[in-house]
Amino acid sequence: MSERHLIVAIAGGGALGSMARYGLSLFALSTLPGWAIAGTLAANIAGSLLIGLIAAWSVRRLPSPLLNGFLVTGFCGGFTTFSAFSLETLLLAMSGAWEMTLGYIAVSTIGWMVAAWLGWSAGMALFAAKEGVAQTKS
Repeated sequence: MSERHLIVAIAGGGALGSMARYGLSLFALSTLPGWAIAGTLAANIAGSLLIGLIAAWSVRRLPSPLLNGFLVTGFCGGFTTFSAFSLETLLLAMSGAWEMTLGYIAVSTIGWMVAAWLGWSAGMALFAAKEGVAQTKS
């Protein structure tokens, strides 16, 4: 297997994962139109389930690096990066590293929120708000 083949497999999986997330988001938002986070929540939960299944399958079946790259890095990475966090947290917990597990959850959650707030604040400061775009205090 060449590195070029692996890159193509990851890119193809990423494209399919991204399209699947978009479709799931549209479905979730049409099902729960008043709940803006429905698509993201659905993708994160589904992606976590999927990467867990793939990881367990990989341990049992030892897929080729090409297939593993397509499924895990490509598809799950395109579908949601939250699936990687879920798997890493699960593996930490399964190893009995509870302090590390809880610390990782806390630091990640706080980090995501702070980063989102910083990005939002910077964007609001750098770019003029367009009419019709929701504005909040930052």
